[in-house]
Amino acid sequence: MNRTGIIYGINGPVIYLKGNTGFKMSEMVYVGKEKLVGEVINLTKDTTTIQVFEETTGLKPGEEVVATGDAISVTLAPGILSNIFDGIERPLSEIAKKSGAYISRGVSVDSLDTEKLWKTHMTIEKGQAVFGGTIIAEVPETHAIVHKVMVPPNMEGIILDVCEDGEYTINDPLCTLQLNDGTEVKLTMSQKWPIRVPRPTSKRYPAAKPLVTGQRILDTLFPIAKGGTAAIPGGFGTGKTMTQHQIAKWSDADIIVYIGCGERGNEMTQVLEDFSKLVDPKSGNPLMDRTTLIANTSNMPVAAREASIYTGITLAEYYRDMGYDVAIMADSTSRWAEALRELSGRLEEMPAEEGFPAYLASRLSAFYERAGMMQNLNGTEGSVSIIGAVSPQGGDFSEPVTQNTKRFVRCFWGLDKSLAYARHFPAIHWLTSYSEYLSDLAPWYADNIDPNFVHYRNQLVAILNQESSLIEIVKLIGSDVLPDDQKLVLEIARVIRLGFLQQNAFHPEDTCVPLEKQLKMMETILYLNKKCKALVTMGMPMSVLKSENIFERIIAIKYDVANKDLYKFDEYKKEIDDFYDRVLEKNA
Repeated sequence: MNRTGIIYGINGPVIYLKGNTGFKMSEMVYVGKEKLVGEVINLTKDTTTIQVFEETTGLKPGEEVVATGDAISVTLAPGILSNIFDGIERPLSEIAKKSGAYISRGVSVDSLDTEKLWKTHMTIEKGQAVFGGTIIAEVPETHAIVHKVMVPPNMEGIILDVCEDGEYTINDPLCTLQLNDGTEVKLTMSQKWPIRVPRPTSKRYPAAKPLVTGQRILDTLFPIAKGGTAAIPGGFGTGKTMTQHQIAKWSDADIIVYIGCGERGNEMTQVLEDFSKLVDPKSGNPLMDRTTLIANTSNMPVAAREASIYTGITLAEYYRDMGYDVAIMADSTSRWAEALRELSGRLEEMPAEEGFPAYLASRLSAFYERAGMMQNLNGTEGSVSIIGAVSPQGGDFSEPVTQNTKRFVRCFWGLDKSLAYARHFPAIHWLTSYSEYLSDLAPWYADNIDPNFVHYRNQLVAILNQESSLIEIVKLIGSDVLPDDQKLVLEIARVIRLGFLQQNAFHPEDTCVPLEKQLKMMETILYLNKKCKALVTMGMPMSVLKSENIFERIIAIKYDVANKDLYKFDEYKKEIDDFYDRVLEKNA
C-alpha cells in the first residue's frame, strides 16, 4: 500500500505535511504531480518535513507526496566512470536529451545506461560460498579500469548457478545466491546504496603511504597520505580549483571523483571541458576513463547541493571496495555548508556562529571520517583520500567552515592572496600550511626514496622560517645593513621559493616532478648553501657571491634538467664546486 501525505505548507525547498503520514526518517519521496525527488528530514506525530532536491516553483498546498520506502540511494554498477552526474546521480547527458540545456523539474532518467551490453567475465563457481564484497564478475568498464562486480555487503550464502561469460546489461541476472535463511536472490551487476551510510569495511589502516602528486610543495613540504584528508582554503582567484586539477591529473590515485558543489556555472563548464580533453599521462588514454564528475552548480537547488557531497563519497567508497585508490576533489565544501545554512534557516533552527547550524562541525567530521586506507570485506586494500576546497568569504581563515574543517583534516594547504597576485603558483603559503602526516610517512620516504629526504625537507623549512623573521627587520631598516650570513639566508630562501616551491603547470618538465628529482633539487640547493656558508665564514662579501650568477643557475634547474636525466645533477654539483674555487682564487 502506498503511503501518501498532502502538502500543507511550502517554504522554498522545504515542504510540510500535516498529520501522521507514516513516512520514515531519511526516506526518499516523490512530491506533487511532477514527482519531484525529496527526502524526509524531520518527523513529529503531527507534521512531516521534507527537503526537495528540485525547484519547487509552482508547487501548491493540497498536492500529494508519495513515499518510496527507500532512503536516497545511488545505483552502483559499470557506467559510473567517464560520466557526468548532477547532485543525486542523474546523468546530465541523458537529462539534456530529454529537456535541453536546462534541467526541467521532475525529469526521470536512469542513473546508468540499462541497455548497454558489458563484456563480462565470471569469477565464481556453482556451489561456492560467498559473502558481502566477494567479487563475482569482472567487467572492463574503460580502457583504464576493470570494474569488479561484488556481492552486496549485507548478503552471504551459496551460489546455486552461474551464467556463462558473455555480454550482459547491468540488470541481467549473473548468478543465483541462496542466502543463509534459504531465500534465493538473483544477483546483477547493479546494487543500490544509501548515500548517507558509509559502506562497511573490515579494518582501517594507519597512514603509511603518501599520495604522490608530482607537486613539490605538496609532496616534499606538506604531504598527504593515501586515505588522508586535506583542506585547500583560499580566497577568490588564489588557485583552489587549479591545485585540485593538478592533483587530479598527476596524483597516483587510480580513480578521481570530482564534486563541483555549488560552484559557478561557467567555472564548472570549464572543468567539464578541461577534463574531457585531458590525456591521462600514465596510460595515454583520456583522463575521463578513470574520472567521474558530479556537477552541481550554484543555480541548482540547494538541497541537491547538500546531497552531492554524499553521492560523491559513496561512489568513491564503492570503487575503494574493489581495491582501488580513489581521490575525491570536493570543490567547494563552503558552498555545501552554505546550503546547510539556508536549509537550517528555512527550518527555523537556532543558528550558531555566522548563521551556520549548530551541527555544522558534526556534518563536516562525518564527511571527512569516510576517508581512509581500508581492508575491504573481500580482503583487498583500497583507499579514499578527500581533498576539500574551502572558500572563506574575503579570504578570512577564522570563519567557521575553515576553522571546523581544520579540526578534522590532517593536512592544511593555505592559499595566499599576495602569492597569487605575485604570480607565484601554487600559491600555497609555507608558513600557514602544515601536514600532520609527515612523521607517519617518514619511514616510507626513508625506505623508498632516501633516508635523508625528511631531513633535507626540514632544512628547507628552517631556512624559509629564518627568512620570514629577517624580512621583518629588512622592512624596518633595509637589507644593506644585515651581516653577510643573514644576506645569504635571504638569497638561499629566494632560490628555494623560485626554484623549488614555484611550479609551472604549463611546462612539460615542471608540471609534474617525480620524488627522485625533488630529492636531487633539495640536495643541490642545500649543497649550494653549504659552500656559500663556507665562503661567507671566510669573510667573502655576498656582493662577490651574487656577481657569479650561480643562484640564477640553480633556480633554473627545474626547467633545465629533464625528469628522466637525473645524472645531470652531478654536473650542477661540479658547477658549484668550480664557483667555490673561482671565488677563493679571485679573492686570495
